[in-house]
Amino acid sequence: MESPSMDDLECGFVNVPDSVRVACYWYWLSGHISEEGIVKDLQAMRDAGITRAYIGNIGLKGGEYGDVRMFSDEWWRLLRVALKTASDYGIETGIFNCAGWSQSGGPWVTPEKSMRFIRSSSVRLNGGDFWNGIIPEYSDSMQLVKALAYPCEERNPDKSWTIVHNDGQETTLDMCMDDGQKVRSLIIRPSGRVMCHAELLADEEGKFRSIRKFIIDRTNFSTSVGFIPDAPVVISVSETSSDKFRLSLGKPEAIDTTSKITVTLSTEPMVERWPEKSLAKMYQRPDPKWDSYIWPLEPDYGGTDSAAVRSAQVLDVTGSVSDKGELVWKVPDGLWTLSAYYMQSTGMTNSPAPPEATGLEVDKMSRRHVGFHYDSFVGELLRRIPENDRRGLKVVVQDSYETGSQNWTDGMLDSFKVKFNYDPTPFLPVLDGHVVDNEDVSSRFLWDLRRFVADAVADNYVGELTRLSHRDGLTTWLENYGHWGFPGEFLQYGGRADEVSGEFWNKGELGLIENRCASSCGHTYGKKRIWAESCTSGKPAFTNYPGNMKARVDRFFTEGINASLLHVYIHQPYENLNPGMNAWFGTEFNRKNTWFCCMGMFTDYLKRCGFLLQQGMYVADVAYFIGEDTPKMTGPVTDGLPKGYSFDYINSEILMTKADVRNGRLVLPDGMSYRLLVLPEQKTMRPGLLQKILGFAKEGL
Repeated sequence: MESPSMDDLECGFVNVPDSVRVACYWYWLSGHISEEGIVKDLQAMRDAGITRAYIGNIGLKGGEYGDVRMFSDEWWRLLRVALKTASDYGIETGIFNCAGWSQSGGPWVTPEKSMRFIRSSSVRLNGGDFWNGIIPEYSDSMQLVKALAYPCEERNPDKSWTIVHNDGQETTLDMCMDDGQKVRSLIIRPSGRVMCHAELLADEEGKFRSIRKFIIDRTNFSTSVGFIPDAPVVISVSETSSDKFRLSLGKPEAIDTTSKITVTLSTEPMVERWPEKSLAKMYQRPDPKWDSYIWPLEPDYGGTDSAAVRSAQVLDVTGSVSDKGELVWKVPDGLWTLSAYYMQSTGMTNSPAPPEATGLEVDKMSRRHVGFHYDSFVGELLRRIPENDRRGLKVVVQDSYETGSQNWTDGMLDSFKVKFNYDPTPFLPVLDGHVVDNEDVSSRFLWDLRRFVADAVADNYVGELTRLSHRDGLTTWLENYGHWGFPGEFLQYGGRADEVSGEFWNKGELGLIENRCASSCGHTYGKKRIWAESCTSGKPAFTNYPGNMKARVDRFFTEGINASLLHVYIHQPYENLNPGMNAWFGTEFNRKNTWFCCMGMFTDYLKRCGFLLQQGMYVADVAYFIGEDTPKMTGPVTDGLPKGYSFDYINSEILMTKADVRNGRLVLPDGMSYRLLVLPEQKTMRPGLLQKILGFAKEGL
């Protein structure tokens, strides 16, 4: 890329081009909307130098709602006024792709178009006879995926105990087993919040021997961090026979004082942490670490044991199930498990949205369903409002991801087989934690499942919204990360959008990883403008102003941010009420704030910084490879990067398809280059990528 001359830089700095914009979220709260307020808001934005506004219709709980219901004739009229007035004032507009700031849903999304997961129900059958009945839990409303049968062994029932983990104290539970029983797994089900270190021990000739040490972490029971909110903690153990076991619970780091913990010792081998590995239970805090979804390679505890399911013995009996769920089947000799696998909605809804605009979240893995969602809202907007009245409408917005995970979609068995070259059908029991063949093979299947989900969310959700937006003359703007239940890979996810954004608050930790997520995506995927949702805040209200926000703004400019979106301009519908509409979130970037009349100085500063930072290429010396595991919201950084040097994260897609080596540097098509490629401390990598990186080394990197 040719560098601009000093004359060009000076001219652009003094007279910043119109293409360099300061944006804001423009929230319409809880039906409180007026035409007079819309016009005055836009006048105030224009005078303050805000030249892009993203309209979000937000519904807050606990407050009184206004008279304007979303999708009413009056709401459509006011939206038309807003888009036309903004166009007349030279303000570009964007629209959130649904009500609320997260994520993509509405009342038009029915369960079969929503985010879904696999659930199952099973019965045990004795062989040698015909079985004539309804498959487990069948109903007309269920979406049957498969009905499978596989041999199983006769085993003793699991034994369970209940313990109360006293607040602030270590606790011990002794558990007696019948002679000869082989314990192969430990299952822990807390009734409330608990986080602590734990250890399972077995009595051997009067002395307890440690079998496993692990962490119990069940601190968030929201469906935003998993579609099975109360999923158990499952630990695989080496086959152990003992009359007595002991569970030692360390001092809790978090606990509900009334929480009871049910502890089960099972003779069945179970896949270690299968709820986490299947996305049923996800990282429970808003700051997932680089390795939050990377697990140690566990020893094979069940590989040679007859208790493990054999993939070669799994029978697909779906073809014999009638459209009423009836199955007539000659059961082979022995004891068999018959399992029915269904798709079920996760139940997640778009939020925080007005009640009339709230509905299920659309399936993020289906182009067809995402297209239906887009047409139901953005498409309806384009049909209702004449093109000349919305000529300034440019952007379809997706805020940070906060709507939890899913792990299945329509036609996924066939798509999975094409992608990974094997049939996933025999491995469906793994989604309930059953070991198929051995634990290593079962965990590999779950790795492929998570990778499939991440790829599908990027391509079929973000990619499809971008494709449809382009078709209609629009672009997409995306925050390429998620604090609650994000199932994707942040670089790939953002790479499918036109523009990406990070985020930072005036105080606290939000921003420490989000902005590097955005800038690394922008640099590696060739995006010129890299935004940050800037200066977000919580309570107390009216305590922030440009002078105490500037340091945080400047900090994240140094991490690659070069465009500013202010959070938040709340629509002011009432002239007789001061200091106006407000909420618990955001700095008061609105005309009712006493210092807003001086905002032009601040936006001039932001624009001049943005102009300079958008020239040339960002200088990053090191590219940190984030690995291929998913989900992923950040990357690894090793200690020792000297001061004065910077870095980007890079993913396998860029390394495989765009990266090259020239003069000892890793080079990308748009001109970005790096002196070093740093690999994470991992023992696994897919063969194709390994060969690619070996090639880089041979070429002098």
